[in-house]
Amino acid sequence: MTLKKLLIAVMLVLTAPASIAIAQNAPAPVTAAPTAQVDGQAVAAPPGAMSAPAGAGMGSADLSLIGLFLQAHFIVKLVMSGLVLASVWVWAIIIDKTILYGRMKRQMDRFETTFWSGQSLEELYRSLSSRPNHAMAAIFVAAMREWKRSYEGGARSLSGLTQRLDKVMNVTIAREVERLESRLLVLATVGSAGPFIGLFGTVWGIMTSFQSIAASKNTSLAVVAPGIAEALFATAIGLIAAIPATIFYNKFVSQVNRQAARLEGFADEFSAILSRQIDERG
Repeated sequence: MTLKKLLIAVMLVLTAPASIAIAQNAPAPVTAAPTAQVDGQAVAAPPGAMSAPAGAGMGSADLSLIGLFLQAHFIVKLVMSGLVLASVWVWAIIIDKTILYGRMKRQMDRFETTFWSGQSLEELYRSLSSRPNHAMAAIFVAAMREWKRSYEGGARSLSGLTQRLDKVMNVTIAREVERLESRLLVLATVGSAGPFIGLFGTVWGIMTSFQSIAASKNTSLAVVAPGIAEALFATAIGLIAAIPATIFYNKFVSQVNRQAARLEGFADEFSAILSRQIDERG
């Protein structure tokens, strides 16, 4: 055997399995069902005659995100729309709170620098009394206003002034913390309920898919896949809304607690300063 014939034989041996696999996986040719003419009329082909597949000629389902939404059941569309709106609302709150907490931290840093710089409390009060623009300034103004009312009003006894100052500052702190915590409940609600709402859309979509299977009496993947994809898309939207809501809710609650502790610390220090002045004047 020559070298050329040996190479040809080896190539045939190596390519034979692939050729067999391709031949086995190749679709059967579509042939027209034979008909016969009997007395001028067409006679149908026998049951064993080959015909085109049932799914031939049908367009493939649109599995893009927009296509999945448009093809979904009305209930699933409603769930998806609600979750998308919830996600937009969540991100609006996240952006607003991030800006608010960052601005408030910078303002409190500047105020504490000015407060402990040795500037007169009266001058600081006059500059902030008309419009305290952050929580710490509001606590300072509320306490100074109560202080001035007690002295300028000619109070006979100053024994209860310390308690009144503490109460005024505590009320201001509670009001400011409530303002910081506003709309955080939305993040908590979306974070906890979003996956379950998406799961409801998933269950509904799968149920609709099974109904389509029963109606068409066809269990092929082409029939099942679009409905399953729509159902899983609803779950994905629920997670997209819930994950950032949960993460930023925990982050914002931690920031609120830190700022509340900072406000309480300032209130205690300022109360000690005012109490010392009351004792000196008493």
